[in-house]
Amino acid sequence: MAFRANEAAQVGFERVEAMLVPRQQYADESQWTRSKEALRDIIDEIGPVVDAYPVWHPLVCNHSYSHQPLIPVTRPGKDCGYEGLDHTYYFARGFITCPYGDGQEVIDSIEKLPLHPVANITAERLEVQLYNSSATPILVKCNWEKPLNNDGTIPLSIAMPLLLEREIPLWRISKVAETWESMLTYFIGNPHGRVSSLFLSQETGQAMKKIWTALIKTGMYGPIWV
Repeated sequence: MAFRANEAAQVGFERVEAMLVPRQQYADESQWTRSKEALRDIIDEIGPVVDAYPVWHPLVCNHSYSHQPLIPVTRPGKDCGYEGLDHTYYFARGFITCPYGDGQEVIDSIEKLPLHPVANITAERLEVQLYNSSATPILVKCNWEKPLNNDGTIPLSIAMPLLLEREIPLWRISKVAETWESMLTYFIGNPHGRVSSLFLSQETGQAMKKIWTALIKTGMYGPIWV
């Protein structure tokens, strides 16, 4: 079945809206409406709801591989530099986390993240109630410094070098080569189809698959694992 991006985005939105704007948390209808509209505005800015990021995405690529170099990281957390995340919901170009307290730990950790060559990550407190009245919603944004495609997906000229920067050094310790199919979630994020996702168009995914297949056929990672 073909990947239907619009359907995947709608399913994700409905799930996250139910978690971040639960009607029973609001004292009056107008406050609930403001929060609901604010969430829609945020999605317009940072893209559709996702379940996981590609391993090369700026929001997760700061993971240190010194101890477990072959374990992919696809969600923001302590292992890629964030502190204080709680009740976190992911979007294509950012995420919302809702810690109890003022959320300063989150903001401080993001300010300490290493500089990225094509994106910068920022954090701000939201002046709207989300998740729970006792939580402080923090909006973390991945601000791309190079233009994205018109549909918000990441172009090949950005995605491919980021993937190669992450994967090429692993030839030194790899014992087997993983196929495109076995690495799909790690390479193009989730939800996804065979070559496309909410991060990458079908054209971009096809090109990345072709290049990855050529790489593993060199034998640089070892025999192809089936």
